[in-house]
Amino acid sequence: MRCGSDISAINADFKEEQALNSILLKNVRIVDTEASVTCDLLVRDGKIAKIGEISENKDADRVIDGMGKMAVMPPLFDMHVHFRDPGLTHKEDVLTGCEAALAGGVTGVVCMPNTKPPIDSREIVDYITKKAEGTGVEVYPAGCVTKGMQGRELYDHASIGVRIISDDGRPVENAELLRRAMIESNKNGLLIASHCEDLNIINGGIINNGAVSEELGIKGMDRASEDSVTAREIAVAMSANARIHICHVSTRGSLDFIRDAKARGVKVTCETCPHYFMYTEEKVRSLDADYRMNPPLRTEDDRKAVEDAVLDGTIDCIVTDHAPHTAEEKADFRKAPNGVVGLETSLAAMLTHFYHTGKMPLERIVEMMSSTPRKLLGLEAPMLREGARADFILVDLDEEWTVNPDELHSRSHNTVFKGERFKGRNLMTVTNGIIRYEAQHL
Repeated sequence: MRCGSDISAINADFKEEQALNSILLKNVRIVDTEASVTCDLLVRDGKIAKIGEISENKDADRVIDGMGKMAVMPPLFDMHVHFRDPGLTHKEDVLTGCEAALAGGVTGVVCMPNTKPPIDSREIVDYITKKAEGTGVEVYPAGCVTKGMQGRELYDHASIGVRIISDDGRPVENAELLRRAMIESNKNGLLIASHCEDLNIINGGIINNGAVSEELGIKGMDRASEDSVTAREIAVAMSANARIHICHVSTRGSLDFIRDAKARGVKVTCETCPHYFMYTEEKVRSLDADYRMNPPLRTEDDRKAVEDAVLDGTIDCIVTDHAPHTAEEKADFRKAPNGVVGLETSLAAMLTHFYHTGKMPLERIVEMMSSTPRKLLGLEAPMLREGARADFILVDLDEEWTVNPDELHSRSHNTVFKGERFKGRNLMTVTNGIIRYEAQHL
């Protein structure tokens, strides 16, 4: 495989950023998973030097007054993105994906393995991680469960240097093969993430199977596809006494299975995306392929079930399933590939839908979008503590803005949230004391 040539040259722009000697943030809310407090925060030499009341600011290279409406939060982690690199870089690559992540306040991602070729070798893993060096984003490639994502044979997952494996984009159809992979995962500490879909039930469907698909005369995806495979994954995980992570949950049925399994002590976790708790299948009446993804937008009953599961803790973390496609690919509703971008809108969606409605505190948002996904992968969660490395995002909690696809940093602009009015926006992303992203109006 030939993945690329001079990686050090193509990510040179990221490495030009230099750490300020010091930056003082005044009157900001410091938020972690336990509490929030309004005070000041001083960064010096790449570390958080002081948190509290800081009256002297003459030595700071830069002072920003948050005026009580800005929050300093640990940076986000999205454990489900598609960076399309290698092989599909006309849609996205590691560098443009990292730019989009930083704009959204995300400094860690898991990129899924359905690239060309798929991520099933040390060479491809090393290519991706090397390309991400210097960006300020920690990129963790997910290895395939089966060699080449063909569903026929396993390989030595531990040897390729990954923390998570998945055949995302399609299920592992052979349950015995999946069970054997789970048994191996117990030995090497890998997390298995499952794309729950029965391809025989889908059978060419492209939107949710229901009233809207019938009215439009478009073949639908029945919810039994997701529900049945979710139940199977839980049963196989029970048999193997292994962990299983259910990707992008979208139905009430799947959530009922997961909630029940958790109560019985099954080692199951799950994720969802903002579009599943904000939108329904009504969006596809426009025949705009930017509202097509897999799993599809469902009914209002499913949307409410997803929202409730976010609030009651059944859903462990929020991801985006960031899936870039070009405008040309999305032009024909019936022929377009599934998928939407989301790295730059996920935090705003959570703030708008949950925080500003009083349904969820900031601390819980930090838990779902920063600490929990890292913990699932065995990674240390960033802490806003004196002496800690200066990794944080600065968020204007009250800024109202409208999503303009042309302003996104991703190479592709197929956002489900185009034209959506949000409240809350990331203004600055800092890693190791280096400002990696800053909004123009800050």
